[in-house]
Amino acid sequence: MDQRARPYRSVLYIPGSRDRALEKARGLPVDAIIFDLEDAVSPDEKENARATLHAALTQGGYGDRMRVVRINGLDTQWGQADAEAAAKMECDAVLLPKVESAAQVDALAALVGDTPIWAMMETPRGMMNAAEIAAHPQLTGFVMGTNDLAKELQTRFRPDRLPMMAGLGLCLLAAKAEGIVIVDGVYNAFKDADGLKVECNQGRDMGFDGKTLIHPAQVDVANVAFAPSEAEIDLARRQIAAFEETEASGQGVAVVDGKIVENLHVVTAREILAKADAIAALEG
Repeated sequence: MDQRARPYRSVLYIPGSRDRALEKARGLPVDAIIFDLEDAVSPDEKENARATLHAALTQGGYGDRMRVVRINGLDTQWGQADAEAAAKMECDAVLLPKVESAAQVDALAALVGDTPIWAMMETPRGMMNAAEIAAHPQLTGFVMGTNDLAKELQTRFRPDRLPMMAGLGLCLLAAKAEGIVIVDGVYNAFKDADGLKVECNQGRDMGFDGKTLIHPAQVDVANVAFAPSEAEIDLARRQIAAFEETEASGQGVAVVDGKIVENLHVVTAREILAKADAIAALEG
């Protein structure tokens, strides 16, 4: 699957220590799973969680879903062992929390070999260093840790997330500059589907590839919000057809719905159709 087209609409956190949750995740319509060894696992379960998760990933059954293992920080007593264990698991990436520099990514890379690395972006220093972190050759994804960021910024909750916009924007710019995945932070009120929809739509309009989720009840809302709509797919097809027809005739300019269609619009249109096809393949 084309990595640029690959969907990341719904990225669900699953505790790496809970057999029942690991089993249930196999049947959920999510695009990616973050198997968590950090916040979702208590200190006395950390070592057992590695073995439990290793067994689940070895068993498989997660289909084409992106499998990401979030380890504990390398500055904790569990981080190095987590990294070494994750390097031997059937996963697609290892997620490092609270990344603030490319040097931290270097340290993890030394432990996980060629396994791709994702970074949790959740501190002010991380925001300020987003460009250098995104440019690391082994870094392929950003995950926004908005709860920790809000705590560090000492902000009040606002539905428009205005206090966090500077940090979110810095990470978006860095991710888009380097062509890596970037998924938005969680929405804590998992029973508030309307509020989740508003925040998903905001994130999608900003340019995020998807949303991290804390509960299966949030999956459908995220999947709809971050997928191309039927109207977008229809417009994309018409733009491509009009542009190709004009190019073939060598006359005039392509116009759709009263708007000129240039090459850049066609590039976007083809990306929309590729994303729609990738979603259909994943769901089929």
